[in-house]
Amino acid sequence: MGAIKWLLDAYCRLLKLLLTVLMGFLVVPVALQILSRYTGLIPRYIWTDEVARFCFIWVIMIGSMIAVREGTHFHVDMLPVSKTEHGKAIGRLVVHVCMLLLALVLLIYGYPFSKFALAQSSMIAELPMIFIFIAWPLAGLTSTLFLGEKIIQDVNRLRAKD
Repeated sequence: MGAIKWLLDAYCRLLKLLLTVLMGFLVVPVALQILSRYTGLIPRYIWTDEVARFCFIWVIMIGSMIAVREGTHFHVDMLPVSKTEHGKAIGRLVVHVCMLLLALVLLIYGYPFSKFALAQSSMIAELPMIFIFIAWPLAGLTSTLFLGEKIIQDVNRLRAKD
């Protein structure tokens, strides 16, 4: 389990680096849009809107992957809060299994969704749409890996308490 944890940690660090780069890159087309709209300093570039939107999609998807790993993903309390550690462990396991089911939906249905994009390109920037559509199955796969680790930890906690 130590090697797998090390690989998942390294992958999460890579995702954080990629997220930082994308956030920095997102500033460029947005700044160009603002400068072109409110000043006459540069011409209006129409590709900036599309590139900013695509970059934003990737920022959201990578951010959700990182949030799943770190346990900072948003959640809604639907289960009663347990007073015992055993009950809390069961509650975490239930939540992680439900999240895993949704990650599998992203993975399973994201694959044909991405396959559909192979023959498409964006209207303005003419970027291959596969670069955008692949974000969904990748998020599903990454979340599945991260949640698998969390479920193993939850099961180990439950076994330790018994």
